[in-house]
Formats: sequence, structure tokens, C-alpha cells
Amino acid sequence: QVQLVESGGGLVQPGGSLRLSCAASGFAFSSYAMRWFRQAPRKERELVARISSSGTTTYYGDSVEGRFTVSRDNNKNATYLQMNSLSTDDTAVNYCNILGLGYWGQGTRVTVSS
Repeated sequence: QVQLVESGGGLVQPGGSLRLSCAASGFAFSSYAMRWFRQAPRKERELVARISSSGTTTYYGDSVEGRFTVSRDNNKNATYLQMNSLSTDDTAVNYCNILGLGYWGQGTRVTVSS
């Protein structure tokens, strides 16, 4: 069955960095674009980044452009989100998602606080 397992979240100080990972299984990972979403407390889920199936094309939400970098390793069936210059506004649960399929992981929580 399809599985998406996010990891790498945690508590970080403002200005810090984190690298999230999403391990995928149960489908042809290299054939699908992947997305990262986040949901902050009391806010709607927000698209953070998208990466094409080959990894050559990326998209970022306005709030993270220039600070976050999405990547993938099709040999490892994984996608990553490098998050730099974190602020308290980045506090959220982050999810990976398969573009075109209705599967979600359990999410990984990022808390930015001093």
C-alpha cells in the first residue's frame, strides 16, 4: 500500500535550519511529482513546495521562496525539504503529498521558538 513517512521535524530557534524527509513506498515514486504542505495552528493547509517527477522543476509558495529548497532522490524514493532562516511563522505540521493521488503522511511538526 502507499505510504508516506515524514521525519526531521523538531524545535529550532529563529534563524535556524531543519531538513525534512519524506520516505515513500507502494507506488512508482519516480513517476509522480511530490508536494510539501504545512498547516499552522488555526490556519488552513498551505502548499509550501512542489517538485516534478524528475526533480528538474520546482515551485515554492511566496512565504518560503528563497529560504526553502525541495529536492528528491528517486533512487531512495524520498523527497526532502531544506528549511533555512526559519521564523516563528514557520511553526507548523509539515506533510508530503503525491500530486494526483489522495495520500498523505502523518506529518512532522516544526516548532520555531526561542
